[in-house]
Amino acid sequence: MSDLDRVAVLDALDAVYRSVTAVTGGLGEADLMRPSRCAGWAVADVLYHELLDARRALRTFASPADQPPDCDDVSYWTDYAPGGDGTPGDGTSGGAAPAYAEESAAHARYVRIAAAAYPPGALAWEWSETAAAAVRAGRACGYPAVTTQGHVLTVTDFAATLAVEAAVHYLDLTVALPGAPAPEPASLALVRRVLAGLLGAPLPAAWDDVTAALRGTGRDPLTEADRRALGPAAGKFPLFA
Repeated sequence: MSDLDRVAVLDALDAVYRSVTAVTGGLGEADLMRPSRCAGWAVADVLYHELLDARRALRTFASPADQPPDCDDVSYWTDYAPGGDGTPGDGTSGGAAPAYAEESAAHARYVRIAAAAYPPGALAWEWSETAAAAVRAGRACGYPAVTTQGHVLTVTDFAATLAVEAAVHYLDLTVALPGAPAPEPASLALVRRVLAGLLGAPLPAAWDDVTAALRGTGRDPLTEADRRALGPAAGKFPLFA
């Protein structure tokens, strides 16, 4: 169990979800088809992937656990490290392990097909409604722990995983959207916390939180200077995908 503050985490989740809503709400079809940082996915595909996560949040906040937590906001992501045991699912960042490459590809195809089926404006509208409902559900959840994807987490730790996912995907979907608002800082701080926890050491001080998120998840490659600063720990990157 982590030492995170529940109100602060839910505020961070609310803020990053609002950022996604703000940047996607006014996009036309051409902008939704702009490339993202996720290979083979356009902006609309990343948004649909995030919608799946918000839907999962609604289910999870209504799914009390009858066992104690088996992971926290950091250890949850070990399933999604290269070579881990994570499987792709509805709104996870998993699927990086080679053993699940086929399932990951199937999920990617499903997302592209489903996102393309939405008429103009409908995907952004459903995202905005579902994301707001997920945050309200998190604030109202009275359970000490919930279950999702085979794990039990406290409500606070689960909400933190949602904020981390959304923060990383905000960077994905805005890469080709000039003028997009700056990333939400509290959720990026949670990303850095996870990366440092997985690494077992502080990240390089020269990295700001955006750099940490991009390099820690393999979206940007490590530079030679990074490898010198990290030493043998550079071999652990990306820390999750």
